[in-house]
Amino acid sequence: MKLIDKALEFETRKKRFPTTSDRIMAAREAKDLILSLNEVYKENKDAKIMDIMKRLTVIKQRIERRLKGKPLTS
Repeated sequence: MKLIDKALEFETRKKRFPTTSDRIMAAREAKDLILSLNEVYKENKDAKIMDIMKRLTVIKQRIERRLKGKPLTS
């Protein structure tokens, strides 16, 4: 399946995003992949697709956490 291959390729890609725009684009791509896989999962109920979505969600959360930056300490 082309979508699953694309998701696996995103997952194995180097996760170093030097600029903010790179991080934003990576987070958006991860979100699009997760939502697309979710549509496929609704039809098939395949556990492998759910595992891929979970791993992509973790990657997306790390990218978004990096975008928000460290909280200020008072």
